[in-house]
Amino acid sequence: MADVAERAGVSTSTVSRTLRGLPTVSPEIRARVEQAARELNFAVSRHAASLVTGRTCSVAVLVPTLSSWFVGAALSGLALVLRSAGMELTVYVIPGMAERTAFFDRLPARRNADALLVFSFDLTEEETSRLDGLGMPVVYVSQHVDGRPSVYVDDVAGALRGTRHLLNLGHRRIAYVRTVGTGGFSFSSQERLVGYRRALTEAGLPLDDDLVVATPAGDKRGAAEAVGRLLGLREPPTAVFAEQDEVAVAVIWTLRATRVEVPGQVSVVGFDDQPVAQWFDLTTVAQSPSAIGREAGALALALVNDPGGDRERHVVLPTHVIPRTTTAPPPAARSAPEDPPRLPLG
Repeated sequence: MADVAERAGVSTSTVSRTLRGLPTVSPEIRARVEQAARELNFAVSRHAASLVTGRTCSVAVLVPTLSSWFVGAALSGLALVLRSAGMELTVYVIPGMAERTAFFDRLPARRNADALLVFSFDLTEEETSRLDGLGMPVVYVSQHVDGRPSVYVDDVAGALRGTRHLLNLGHRRIAYVRTVGTGGFSFSSQERLVGYRRALTEAGLPLDDDLVVATPAGDKRGAAEAVGRLLGLREPPTAVFAEQDEVAVAVIWTLRATRVEVPGQVSVVGFDDQPVAQWFDLTTVAQSPSAIGREAGALALALVNDPGGDRERHVVLPTHVIPRTTTAPPPAARSAPEDPPRLPLG
């Protein structure tokens, strides 16, 4: 830093302020210091800077996988916000229980970050308590955690709207396909099921447990077996609400493979609006993971810059139904002389 200061003709404290991005340096001085730093191939030592500021200029993220569409899009939005604030991103991937146990035994984020973002983990009370003791802001992403800062969509309201869409088309036998075996990770499964059931109750329809089936996440055979159970009912459904778009696509593939027309005989709705939903022209309940990532980053930065800020703040982002070609009125409704009663989507 002394070499940079000598070349730029300024003090070392001015170099420090410039390279830390402080606004107290004039544009002319900033340009001279940055030019000198480039000529000398100077890089700021994060460790040395943290000794002065007490910060690492880094945010840690805990994710169950990097292969998920949702996680990838959310991290992209998060990285954009952090980059504009001069912060780095450290990602911890915890794909299984062994890695999860090791993470909580070591809690490496304690030494390496100014804040921690936790993506879609169904944490135990003990794990949540350990994160509370990190001494840094912890923001929960794509999940609601009471008394802690969280950024998420209202999955109950989203599933309510998706099911209402089918009800408004005239469907009364609506199945729900949920995922199981997520290995301790929370993907809003329970909340979406609650929204589905609430919509049926509002419409005065009975809750039929035979219409709720499960499939392992990402299991094409499991999805086929779930559809087989639905088609084997005495009164099969005329519509299917799938917990995720990937499940919806597997349902559509199975139906069409068995010569069941979509949406001619069975309508299908998904949840997420993943890229695959557009390829299949799938009706879905859309959310924006990149917006979730941006909001999570902004909330984390606000808490880092204001340690006394609101540690119980919840940011709830909207969902909306995107009608496409996988939904239509049921065959009986298309031939009926009167339109079915409609329910509000809001």
